Amino acid sequence: MRVALYPGTFDPITIGHIDIIKRACALVDRLVIGVAINRDKGPMFTLEERVEMVEAECAALSEQTGTEIVAHPFENLLINCAYDVSASIIVRGLRAVTDFEYEYQMVGMNRALDASIETVFLMADLKHQAIASKLVKEIARLDGDVSKFVTPDVKQRLYQKLGRS
Repeated sequence: MRVALYPGTFDPITIGHIDIIKRACALVDRLVIGVAINRDKGPMFTLEERVEMVEAECAALSEQTGTEIVAHPFENLLINCAYDVSASIIVRGLRAVTDFEYEYQMVGMNRALDASIETVFLMADLKHQAIASKLVKEIARLDGDVSKFVTPDVKQRLYQKLGRS
């Protein structure tokens, strides 16, 4: 069984993330969405809320693709998380050259820790390349419409979190 780990904070999950998840499903039998506990980023949503959103957004996709998709919270090294979920592949989404520079460094460090775990980069669809959770939250905070960037359920959760309807 081919198992991959797609890590991120998913604060919130965007249609760009969903695009990468869909692409990854074509490559593996089981996809673990590693929902990072990253206290340095100061997430808007709690860990439980982010896991719920990932599970809700991926349920239909799992059924549609036949790939088992599970959410897995983690706070340890990415390599250790990969061990925990028996992943031999790490999936990373790329939007721009700046993403690649950071990811290239991460791959080098991860390979030094364990060269048997392969990293696969998936390019976001052109129409999703500008989407970043940080920007989505900023648009929502400033009363903008985030409908182009998140699903209706995530939009509702985001606006509720901000005290809007």
